[in-house]
Amino acid sequence: MNGGRFEGRIAAVIGGGSGMGAAISRRLGSEGAHVYVADLDESSARAVAQQVGEDGGTATSRCLDAVQPGELKDLYDEIETEHGVLHVLHHQVGIPGPGGIDVSEKDWQETVDVNMKSPFYASTLAFELLKKANKKGSITLTASTSALVGSPFSPIYSLTKGALTAYVRSLALVGAPEGIRVNVICPGSVDTPMLPTFFGREPGADIEDLKSGFISEFIPLGRAAQPEEIAGVVAFLASDDASFVTGTAIPVDGGIVAK
Repeated sequence: MNGGRFEGRIAAVIGGGSGMGAAISRRLGSEGAHVYVADLDESSARAVAQQVGEDGGTATSRCLDAVQPGELKDLYDEIETEHGVLHVLHHQVGIPGPGGIDVSEKDWQETVDVNMKSPFYASTLAFELLKKANKKGSITLTASTSALVGSPFSPIYSLTKGALTAYVRSLALVGAPEGIRVNVICPGSVDTPMLPTFFGREPGADIEDLKSGFISEFIPLGRAAQPEEIAGVVAFLASDDASFVTGTAIPVDGGIVAK
C-alpha cells in the first residue's frame, strides 16, 4: 500500500483492463479508492478488479464500450446509485490509427470516435457526479507526445490526440468554479501490449528493430516507460497534492519533448 490519498473516494478508469489503465486502476485502489474498472474486454476488467482486491483495495468491474455515450451514462448512473459521487475519472481508451495520409473514411471515423468522441463523452457525462465531490473532482485524459511534437508516422493520431490538449484547457475552465480539475497526460513509449502496434502499421515491418531504434534515437532516458510510472503521475494529478494543477498537458516521456 502506498498510503491513503484516496481513502473514501470513488474512481472510474475507462479502459482499465490492460496496460496503463490496469496499472492506474491498481495504483488508485492501493491508495484507498474504490475503483470502477471499465473495459470493452469484460474478463480483463474482472481480472484487474480482482488484482485490486488482492492488493488490499476494493473495485468493481464493468464491461463497457467507451465509444457509446449510452453505456458511459449507464456506468455513471450505477455509480450515482451506489455511491452518489465520483471523485476521480481517468480515461485511457485510445488506438494508434492508420499510418500515413492515405486513410479510408472508415478508419478515419473509427480513430476519431475512439480518440476524441470517447474522452469527450466520458468526461462531460461524468460532470454532474464530479460536482458532488466537494471540490475534489479530477479528470485526467490520455494523449501522447504526438500531441505535442510532430510525428511523420500517423498524422491522424497526432490530430486526434492533439485535440485533447486544447479540450482540457477549455474543460478546466468549465470545471474550475466547481473545483473540478482537468488535465491530460502525454506519454511517450510505454511498455504495454499496445506498444508494438505503433511500430507495426506497415506490412512486413520488423517491429522489434523499429522499436529499439526509436527508443535509442528519440528517448533521452534510453528506455520505454513502465505502466506503473504513468500510474504514478495520474495518481498525483488526481490527488490533493495537485490541488492547484488544472488545464495542463504533462509529458511523461523520458525527455522526448525536451529535445
